[in-house]
Amino acid sequence: MVRAAMLDTHSPTTLIATMAARARDAARWLARSTDAQKAAALVAAADAIRAAAPAIIAANAADLARASANGLSGALLDRLRLDGPRIAAMADGIAAVAALADPVGQVIDRSTRPNGLMLSRVRVPIGVIGIIYESRPNVTADAAALCVRSGNAVILRGGSEAIDSNRAVHAAMVAGLELAGLPAEAVQLVPTTDRAAVGAMLAADGAIDLIIPRGGKSLVARVQAEARVPVLAHLDGINHVYVHRSADPAMAEAIVLNAKMRRTGVCGAMETLLIDRGYPAAEALLRALAATGCTVRGDAAARALLPTIDAADAADWDTEYLDAIAAVAVVDDLDGALAHIAAHGSHHTDAIVAADEGAAERFLAEVDSAIVLWNASTQFADGGEFGLGAEIGIATGRLHARGPVALEGLTTYKWLGHGTGQVRA
Repeated sequence: MVRAAMLDTHSPTTLIATMAARARDAARWLARSTDAQKAAALVAAADAIRAAAPAIIAANAADLARASANGLSGALLDRLRLDGPRIAAMADGIAAVAALADPVGQVIDRSTRPNGLMLSRVRVPIGVIGIIYESRPNVTADAAALCVRSGNAVILRGGSEAIDSNRAVHAAMVAGLELAGLPAEAVQLVPTTDRAAVGAMLAADGAIDLIIPRGGKSLVARVQAEARVPVLAHLDGINHVYVHRSADPAMAEAIVLNAKMRRTGVCGAMETLLIDRGYPAAEALLRALAATGCTVRGDAAARALLPTIDAADAADWDTEYLDAIAAVAVVDDLDGALAHIAAHGSHHTDAIVAADEGAAERFLAEVDSAIVLWNASTQFADGGEFGLGAEIGIATGRLHARGPVALEGLTTYKWLGHGTGQVRA
């Protein structure tokens, strides 16, 4: 096991270099491991998480007490909180990843050249992955499971607000891996909360192969500004639900309330509601949303429908609240909805509620987001709901991986050539 006492935490650069070197060795070990060995290690890790539930809950209680005293919002406290059911779900998620098909070694395609040279593209692990995240200690388990299953070693740097929880989860994960014969160094947790360690990870070009940030706007902005390592970005979830004039009112209300209020602190939560000017039940929809306890901030047309809601300002259209707050705009038609999303969306998840198939198909085709839904809640933006198991995050860029990043998104490929003595003229 990589223990804090064995590492020089006084120099962040030395610390990360040492961890990365150990991770590289562990990645080679994982490359030699069979699919069955990796799966068995995750089953053992899931069992270890379940057995360690009391210790994890106690560690989490310390984090929650500090976070509450420091004024962390209710939504962020919810992200941080672990209890029996959430720990059980964490363990179940790890076991579910163990049961997934291993992408490593999958042949993407193959061909034979006119000279008889046989070429194939085969999935391989990326290598050493650094994951920088905030608030959610379940990411420690999800990220570790996905990286190990896809043959990658991982260096985890969680937020200071979750340090005790992360250490407890990490200790259980490593115990499970070691029990199954895999190296503890395959999953390492940065032992210091010094922010300079993040900078050292971002500068570790050649030692770390990919950085994945998972957190708020300031974290992602720092990573994108400073990184010399390739980055798989997860930006804000400024997600929209557009209620078209053809929408069924009962369906629209159910989807909007779920998209906003099921869990307000998740990245798939609706932040802006767009209502078509021709939708006949707009006032009832606004009343239903306000009745849930959601603070509704509307434009002038929305406030004309329900004067008791607050007035929205320009910043509301570009804000990821992660709280029981929603911005509402009335748009003239589908073109207006598309224009609003193009101007203010974050390319995460957007949905249309409509009975008009033509309008829906146009929305699906023209909204440039990683996930676009028709007659479904934005809260389905989740790797588990997509059948991918746990996820690292929702990638909002256009390269390498997009949407929920699970096992396949943590692989790259290499070309293999089989010849019979061919030489090039």
